[in-house]
Amino acid sequence: MDRRHFLITAVAGLAALPAYAQAKVPMTRLSEYFNGIRTLEATFTQLNDDGSRSAGTLYIRRPGRARFEYDPPDKSLVMAGGGQVAIFDGRSNRSRPEQYPLKRTPLYIILERNVDLARRNMVVGHFGDDTTTTLVAQDPDEPQNGRVELVFQNEPLTLAGWAVVDGGGSRTRVQLNQIKLGGQLPARLFSIPNEVNSRGRR
Repeated sequence: MDRRHFLITAVAGLAALPAYAQAKVPMTRLSEYFNGIRTLEATFTQLNDDGSRSAGTLYIRRPGRARFEYDPPDKSLVMAGGGQVAIFDGRSNRSRPEQYPLKRTPLYIILERNVDLARRNMVVGHFGDDTTTTLVAQDPDEPQNGRVELVFQNEPLTLAGWAVVDGGGSRTRVQLNQIKLGGQLPARLFSIPNEVNSRGRR
């Protein structure tokens, strides 16, 4: 499974997306929700387009830091820290990850210091119903970096998960569970150099 489908994918077919239909939760409230998060921990289930499934734990420490740690025996890891996103491939013996600037990935939209979705030209869709709201984002200057569809539970307002769609229409879905806000998350969880050194010693 290519972990790049998780956050870094090529996209196409934006014309087929629902445009700014009536959404129950306005973007100002969604922005306030993210700005109110300092730390977040949750379990996640990842459903891939080929029917495979994996699970793990997500850690977020705003601004700018995230860690997607897959459950054993999978040794894959996706990290955001120091302005970079690093993808460690658990199927190889390489300690060096693939790296991308955080600002060039959809993840940046929820990790930047002051989230203001209404003013972000990355938002290309905002729609919902009585129970959920969906926000669709991509970098308009770098569409090859991916399209992400963030899904929120309306009441209480909670990030329920997201989907990433590649240029061929393949969809990778992530569902969050057991979300815990607040608490202390050590800086080492988000240090890409420390992870490189740790994997190099194994």
